[in-house]
Formats: sequence, C-alpha cells, structure tokens
Amino acid sequence: MDLSRFLAEVDAHPWAGLTHAYGSAADVPDCLRRLAGDDDEAAAEALSDLYGSILHQGSVYEATAHAVPCLARIAGAGIRTADVLALLGGIAENGADDGESDEAAARRAVTAELPLLLASVEAEDSGVRQAAAWAAAMTGATAEAYGVLRERFAVESDPQVLADLLCGLVHLDPAGTAALAAGAIGPDRPAEVRIAALLGCVDAGAEWGPEHHDAMLALLPADDLVAGRMDLDRNEPLQYVVSSLLLRDTPADRDGAYELLGAALRDGRPGVLAEAVWAAESAVQVSRSARRRLADPLCDAVRRDPSVTGEVLPLLRLLGGHAAPAGPVLAELAARDDERADRALAALVDVDAARAVPLLARDLARRPQALDAACGGLLGSPRVPCDAALLTAVRARLADPGALSGQEPFRYAALLEAWGSRASCALPEVLGALGTFPQQMARAVAAVCDPADLAVAGGALRREARSGQREGRLGVARALYELTGDAGPLLTVLAEGLADGGAHGTREAASVAAGLGTHATGLLPALRAAVSDPAADRTVPDLDADVAVAEALWRIGGRAEEAVPLLRGALDETGLSWMRWTVARAARVAGLLAGEGRPLTDALRRLLPDPLQTPAAVLALRAVAPEVLDAAAVAGLLLDSVEQDADPFTALDALKELGPTAMTGGHRRRLAGLAERDVRVTSSSADTATAPADERFQTRAREVLRALREPDA
Repeated sequence: MDLSRFLAEVDAHPWAGLTHAYGSAADVPDCLRRLAGDDDEAAAEALSDLYGSILHQGSVYEATAHAVPCLARIAGAGIRTADVLALLGGIAENGADDGESDEAAARRAVTAELPLLLASVEAEDSGVRQAAAWAAAMTGATAEAYGVLRERFAVESDPQVLADLLCGLVHLDPAGTAALAAGAIGPDRPAEVRIAALLGCVDAGAEWGPEHHDAMLALLPADDLVAGRMDLDRNEPLQYVVSSLLLRDTPADRDGAYELLGAALRDGRPGVLAEAVWAAESAVQVSRSARRRLADPLCDAVRRDPSVTGEVLPLLRLLGGHAAPAGPVLAELAARDDERADRALAALVDVDAARAVPLLARDLARRPQALDAACGGLLGSPRVPCDAALLTAVRARLADPGALSGQEPFRYAALLEAWGSRASCALPEVLGALGTFPQQMARAVAAVCDPADLAVAGGALRREARSGQREGRLGVARALYELTGDAGPLLTVLAEGLADGGAHGTREAASVAAGLGTHATGLLPALRAAVSDPAADRTVPDLDADVAVAEALWRIGGRAEEAVPLLRGALDETGLSWMRWTVARAARVAGLLAGEGRPLTDALRRLLPDPLQTPAAVLALRAVAPEVLDAAAVAGLLLDSVEQDADPFTALDALKELGPTAMTGGHRRRLAGLAERDVRVTSSSADTATAPADERFQTRAREVLRALREPDA
C-alpha cells in the first residue's frame, strides 16, 4: 500500500460532515493515520479511540461504514492486521442485515471486505487467522463464508483458532454445524475446542444429555479456556450454558441446568465454586424455580465446608428463605468480630430475619451492610419486625445525631416509618434528630406520632419548616401537613421551589402541589411562571418539570387548556429512548384529563406500537378517546410489552381496564403462560429485588386473569 496516497485519500474524505459517538467524525483521519503509523503506542491509542467513537460500547454510527474500507486497506497491507480485523468483526457483529440504518450500512461495508477476510483465514499468523475467521462469521454471509471456514477447520492445528472457527461455523449455520460440534466434545480434542463445541451444541439447540453434562464438569473451571476467544458473549461458559438451557423453558432442560449447577456447587474446588456461584446468580435472574432448586446443593456446600461461606454470601442472599438451612453457619460468622461478620449478618437478614435481628441489635453501629439489608436497600422496604431490642438500639443511635454516618439516618427513618405507631416510644429521639436530619426524620415523626403527642410533634415540625435547613424544609412541611392538616408552611416552601428551584425543584414542588388540589390555588401563577421556554433546547428535567406543572394545573384549577400544550411538548419526544419515562408520565397525566385531553389523541396513538409506551398510551386513550382503540389489537400490543419486560405492571393494569371482551382465547393463553412459566418476566438485574418483583408480577397477572375470565365463564 502506498501509505502517502492512502493518507491523502483519507484526508480528502468529508469526515467532518459525518458523525460518530462523540459528534463530528473530523477526528477519524488522525486516528487512521496513527493506526497506520510506525509508533506502536500511538497506534494502540488510535485503536482504542476508534473503538470508543465508531464502535462505542457495541453501537455503530454514520461514520462507521465510511471507516471500514480504510481499516480493510490497513489490515490488507499487513499493518496490525489481527487488531484491525478484530475491529471489523466487532463492527459486523453489531450491524444489521438489511434496511437503511447505520447498522445495516456498517455490516454491508464489512461484508464487502469478505475477500480480504477469507484470504486472511489462511494467514501464517494464528492471531490473524483467528480474527479473520471471527470477522467473516460476524458478517452473516453464510453462502460465501461457511465453506471456507469449514475447510480451514479441517486442517487447522491451533486450538484457539479452531475454537473460533467452530464458533463462527455455528453462528453461520447452527443446524448444519450441530453434528460437527457434537463430535468435538470428546476428550481427544483440546480443551479450548471442547468448550467451544459444548457452547456450539447449546447454540444449535441440541438436546442436553449425560455426555454434555460430563464434558462440562470435566472442563471446569472453564473461564480460562475462553480467555483468548474473540466471542465475548460466551466468555463465562458455565453461566452461558445454564442460562441458555433455562431460557429454553422445558422440564428436561431445567433438570439438565440444575443437575449441572448442583454438581458444580458441590465440587469443592475454589475456581469451580466461583464459576458456579456466578452461574447460579444468573439462574436466579432467569428462572422462577432457581431459588428452590439451588437451595439444597448450596446449603450442602456450606454445611460441609463453612470456609466457603464468604464466597457464596451473594448467592445465599438471592435465595432468601430457601437458604434457611444455612442460617446457623451464617449466625456463627455474624457473631464474630472480623471483616466478614457484617456481610454474613446481611445475608442472614435475607435468609432468616428472625435469627438476624438479635445480632443486629447487639452491634447496630458496626453493621452497615446488615442495616442496609434490614431496610431492603435503597429502593426496597424494611424486612425486619419491630423488635424491642432493635428499637432500643435504634433509639440509642438517634440519641446522638452527631455520631451517625453514611446512610444511617435514612435507614433508621425507614425502619421507624415501617414500624409506625409500634415505635411511638422513639418520638423523643426522632424529634431530637430532626434538626440535624430533617429530610430523613420528618416522615418518621409523622409515622410514629401518637394522637396524644400531636401537639408536640406538630410544633417541632412547624418550627423546622419555618426556620430549619433549607434542603429539608419541603419534607418537613409535607409531614406537618399530613400530620396536622396545616398547609401554610408547605405552600410557602412550594412557592419558593417553583420560583428558584430549577427544573428539579419545579418538578418536585409541582408534584406536591398537585396533591393538594384546590388548597394550592394560590400557587397557580407560580406554576405558570415555572414552565420552560418551548423555544429553548429543553432537557429531560425541563420536560419532566413541565409534565408535573401540567398535572398541577389540572388538579388544582382544571386548566386543560394550559395542561394540553405542556403535555404535547413531552409526547412529541417519542424518538429519543432516554425520554421513555418522561413520555410515559405525560401519557399518564393526559389520561387524567379524560375528555378534556382529546386534542392529544393523535400524539397518544403514535405511542401505541412502542412496547415501552404502549401501556401508558392505552390507559390514556381509554380515558381520552376510547373509541379509537381496537381493543383486541391493543390487548396483543400490551402482551408484547409484558413479554419484553418493557412496562409489565402498567400493561397488566391496561389489560384489566380493557376488560374481558378485549381478550381472545389466544390472549388469555399468552397471559397465563407469562404468569405460570418458569422463565421470569421481570428480570432486569440479579439482585435481591429481582425475585420479589417477579413474584409480584405473578400475583398481579393471576389477579388480572381471574378478572378477565370469559364473560360466560
């Protein structure tokens, strides 16, 4: 390659008019120049920059397709070929097969370089062969690439290249490669190839049998066997196999997954245990039966060797009460005075709260993780009873507010609010801490206050609302209103928030004002003045604030003519994914307007095909213009939303609103399947909130099914 000519051609390309992850692609020529240069350190930085700009976190952009021919020429010239081919493979992997999108253009651009990729499969350097095989497979061009890769597989000797060749063949033609993968799991093959073959069998949909089970166990720990692989999606083999089997959602595949996990958890080797714990955590995220089926092997492992408990604490927490047999071991660890005690006690709270409470009360100040677990985390609900010893310990901590640190004030307030009047004896300590932690303690005051103490509590809240810390005055004034009905201080604070609180302050103040109804009539001028400038470049907080103001204007004064334009401004932002919840909130408020919201009908109808917005749009249209809804078609869209875990709880509410006549037999079967299948519907994160959220979904789905029985049932 004539480098000077190549660089001149690169410079002549209109990069400044193209975009990548960070805006203008004007910096791409410099990256390509450094990548093709002699300075290895500069080239490595350039490669990193390109991964960050034209392939940012797996996403491709307008400039990506334009960069592909340049990258191919660099690789073809023998300049950092393996690295550049790997980048091309990543671009193809994250592209699309058809259409006019940036993704489709990117994949077409890489596919156009198949002659280079397929020729490089025969390169002398094994790293080049490996990257070329993977990149060729990622184009999805089965007709052109499969035969070449299959021929190379027959003569290749490098285990890592063989593994990526096999993975590429499975990617291009799973069914056609099933027999090849099945024949490569035996002990006569290198370990890297055997693990690739097992993953290939799973991807090809092969029935999981004893030979797969035995081979997988023999290869554990397996993470190191894929360390050099191009395919990062399968870089944790045990986790991938288990999750894939569970997602098939058949009894035989579940049995295979849990037999494999059980054997791995009981294996005893540290490396195997670490991989098994991660795979088990993923299983809890995927499968409703995971907590029950994993309890026995995990508790067996803990009882047999208590020293492994520290490694499995996260998994024990996920299993919750199913792991109660491990409670005695956890209690013993929690009673010690070492660095693991707090973690063990946090797990014990989730596993056996009754056993944990005395230990938590005994050393509350030194158990922040256990206190966090007792309160359900930042977004959860307290899960421990109002125990006398624990209440005494909380009161003792609150009695010295200056000694509190971190999240302690929030945690104690959450416990007291959950315990309510049962914790009324703590009111003196709560009032004593109110001045130091007004935001945290205000709701606790309202929760624990007995009628006999109303005057004392109200007086303290009133003083704090008028002259206390500015950042805590809204919470204090709200608590005062809820406790005594005195709205004066609250209205004053809300007026201040609307005047100078910024977008966040406006949203918060408007939301509270809406709840006051006609009591907040005096705030209407301030609400109108707080609306954002529609001509400005408005942010998400700006639009969120406008939606809150729209709701307040409606609830306080019935001002539909003022609310509708504000809501339309948010509803028109449907093309931006980060506006999801703003648009959903606008749709919800539109529904409050009922017939007065009819001007928003077309905007709401445009939301229906988007699973993220379907539920809120249906509920709004039911109130605003029900005649425009095709009930049966909309029921199908709502079930799509549930199946994609887009907004499942709101979708259930909308299905119930549509009523039994909207549901066909097929709709009912789909909903029943979602309620009763083993694969979770709500599984966004592998934490202690996943299972309870999905269990709430199951309960709600069953309730909706009962309500939507056929009319003649």
